[in-house]
Amino acid sequence: MRKSDREEFDAFVLGAWPRLFRTAYALSGNRHDAEDMLQNAFARAYANWRRVRRADSPEAYVHRIVANETVTAWRRRWRQVERSTEAPPDTASPGHAEAVSERTAIWEAIRALPPRQRAVVVLRYYEDLSEKDIAAVLGIAPGTVKSQASHAMKTLRSQLRPVPATDGEAR
Repeated sequence: MRKSDREEFDAFVLGAWPRLFRTAYALSGNRHDAEDMLQNAFARAYANWRRVRRADSPEAYVHRIVANETVTAWRRRWRQVERSTEAPPDTASPGHAEAVSERTAIWEAIRALPPRQRAVVVLRYYEDLSEKDIAAVLGIAPGTVKSQASHAMKTLRSQLRPVPATDGEAR
């Protein structure tokens, strides 16, 4: 790879890393796995940088690689007998326990979704991608994105009960 290509790739990684890491973390539910998946995705993008940079959106191209890495990781884990877990988080400071508990419950419910539904929810509501973009990233039809999102939201609503707001309205 030419020096100018390496510099362009380095700039791309610096700019895209935070957004792609959030996606990888949301899909994997584990910081270490997210870092590994993202590193693998960037390695694949580096190896094919000329093709990646010619894409309409290089970041969307790498989003797709991250999604594929996630699916590969899920398949690998499915075959493993032992599964490691992260240590529980530190205790939140007083006054934030309820918010942390609520967020934890939401992420646990999202992690319990089937892989495709989880990917659709994360890409739609966390990364704010359109149905068309999600379909392109996951390699599925836009109608499948809609149905997977609908099933996922129905499951999440049934698992997460509304928390009353301070002004009397449900959140």
